[in-house]
Amino acid sequence: MNWHGKKILVTGAGGFIGSHLVEALVKSGANVRALVHYNSRNDWGLIELLPEEIRQQLDVVAGDVRDAFMMRNVVKGCRIVFHLAALIGIPYSYVAPDSYVDTNVKGTLNVLQASLSEAVERVIHTSTSEVYGTARYIPIDEKHPLQGQSVYSASKIGADKIAESFYCSFNLPVSIIRPFNTYGPRQSARAILPTIVTQALANSELKLGSLVPVRDLTYVKDTVDGFLKMAESENSVGELINIGTGVGISIGALAERITTLLGKKFKIVRDEQRVRPEKSEVMELVCDARKAKAMIGWEPRVSLDEGLRKTIQWARANMHLYKPEIYHI
Repeated sequence: MNWHGKKILVTGAGGFIGSHLVEALVKSGANVRALVHYNSRNDWGLIELLPEEIRQQLDVVAGDVRDAFMMRNVVKGCRIVFHLAALIGIPYSYVAPDSYVDTNVKGTLNVLQASLSEAVERVIHTSTSEVYGTARYIPIDEKHPLQGQSVYSASKIGADKIAESFYCSFNLPVSIIRPFNTYGPRQSARAILPTIVTQALANSELKLGSLVPVRDLTYVKDTVDGFLKMAESENSVGELINIGTGVGISIGALAERITTLLGKKFKIVRDEQRVRPEKSEVMELVCDARKAKAMIGWEPRVSLDEGLRKTIQWARANMHLYKPEIYHI
């Protein structure tokens, strides 16, 4: 696809993946409208960390996907919508469940309804591997059962099904991308990998929850490439596609891998705040990405060690943005 001059909307543009997607789209020549969550400080989230030459080319709109009237205005004039806006912190979903249904389900409905009303050419809706819950078989393909083991995952299952229904009911050209665990520069310490990295850079011990769960880690530039290929391919319309490496690593092994790259040894201390309720913990997520390769020509290019080095390098240079001593939810 020739992105030059295309009017694109990215919701959740101030988030981790969203900010990288916005950056890639601008570099590809797209005309990008970036929706960030409104706040009274006029803080654009992680867009603030983008190079000035990228920020100057953005049409940044502060708002909220929960407002249907506003979303109609935000979508107006856009040809492609990348919908990433969501509440994503799993621990926070235990204490504020209503906000997850409001943002993730109702917010997605608002984006889809606005896209339908404005005759948008393509909508790329963002799912998550958490909807699969603890794996019943490995690797996990798109036919794996869905399991709402947290309020977050349940809300994303709801959002995914609303997106699917708009394709089936109204012929809205929707594609659903389901990334497994993405990591890389600019990610908050809410996620496990930057939690390990920033603690290792700042402290002499690591406070972690369970070391047993296994995750499939994809570097953010590979994930963004998946988003772009989803939008570029007509094959993906009406489809759900996993994005992941197909290689799992336990949290304990990940901590060892990171500390080895840092050339240090650390004492690991169990932090009960970081332990999920027993039936809510997702024990193993490993992606089957054969459909992504066959249908949109996507496959990961960045190895785990290469991605970890890039992430550590960025975190080391930006430790002022983190609070390693604070538990993030």
